[in-house]
Amino acid sequence: MCASSSGACRSCPSATRPWRLAGSNLNRCGFRGSSYLGMPFNPSKGLGIFHPYDSGHIAMTYTGLSCLVILGDDLSRVNKDAILAGLRALQLEDGSFCAVLEGSENDMRFVYCASCICYMLDNWSGMDMKKAIGYIRGSMSYDNGLAQGAGLESHGGSTFCGIASLYLMGKLEEVFSEKELNRIRRWCVMRQQDGYHGRPNKPVDTCYSFWVGATLKLLNTFQYTDCEKNRNYILSTQDRLVGGFAKWPDSHPDALHTYFGICGLSLIGEPGICKVHPALNVSTRTSERLHHLHQIWKTRTLNTDQTTHTSLHD
Repeated sequence: MCASSSGACRSCPSATRPWRLAGSNLNRCGFRGSSYLGMPFNPSKGLGIFHPYDSGHIAMTYTGLSCLVILGDDLSRVNKDAILAGLRALQLEDGSFCAVLEGSENDMRFVYCASCICYMLDNWSGMDMKKAIGYIRGSMSYDNGLAQGAGLESHGGSTFCGIASLYLMGKLEEVFSEKELNRIRRWCVMRQQDGYHGRPNKPVDTCYSFWVGATLKLLNTFQYTDCEKNRNYILSTQDRLVGGFAKWPDSHPDALHTYFGICGLSLIGEPGICKVHPALNVSTRTSERLHHLHQIWKTRTLNTDQTTHTSLHD
């Protein structure tokens, strides 16, 4: 049992227990953070040893699938049905998601991870979309940004997660009216000083060049920002001795801010940098490869259905 985003103690639904009783191990659906974590597992030897803290993690599942597609894998070795079953078990009644089956914090980050997983697997049976949409809509704050959950402070990261999730679902313009979208656009545009900050009265931070910038891209409002000021800020955080980008100028660079700094430069069209898919957070080259995989899967399913239909009528 862990503290949820609202401060209440909450675990994942008890409805997952029958799966365990039936012999299915939902804890092992998805990806861990590393191969050295958890109990040894051999897929050819059944379910293996059960341990309550040996779990896949929703963020690592999103990351693992993304990495595989980036590396050119066709996902044929991925047990898609198991991932979707495990994902369904992580959704709470309010529409949000836990990170692990044992229970954890639940907020907009994991709604986004779930949306990306369903999108990449081209199968939305991994979530109750209506409940997830309700959670996103209920997280809109009084100042028109989106929070991690209802009644919480709006934030650039959670606004991205909510808007990107709706975009991947194909529901963005159904869930919010044009008037509401304009208010969200204004909230995002107001986050720019030179670079972007994630909340009012907070310092500018390199990573929000992606979180807020990508949100503005999805809302078709990025053209109203000052790209040159943003570019200058990102480059001011670069460490020219060891490389990489930091969150602030004259700070130590790290992998996270280096990645999001590059993503921010990609959004403004910096020469020599691949374009980034603003909702899925991978390159457009990778998203095109994923779209090609989806077409192959659909063709394969169609051919299988036609073969089955023919066999039934022979």
